[in-house]
Amino acid sequence: MSRGPAPNPQADADRLEVAADQAIAACGGDVRAALKAVIVANEYLEAEVSELMRAVSHAYVRGRFKTYTG
Repeated sequence: MSRGPAPNPQADADRLEVAADQAIAACGGDVRAALKAVIVANEYLEAEVSELMRAVSHAYVRGRFKTYTG
């Protein structure tokens, strides 16, 4: 099994800096508004994950998903 490229902490830090700058700019330079937007987006994504987990669990119980044996 091949592994992906090695993690690059500096590239990750740079990517996060750019993303933070973009979020702040999208909120008119208001850091507090950007933070609120990120919290709302995170809550939305958490709700989506929860729904998907319930759906997969239901499908598994009903035999629609088979376990990997291999």
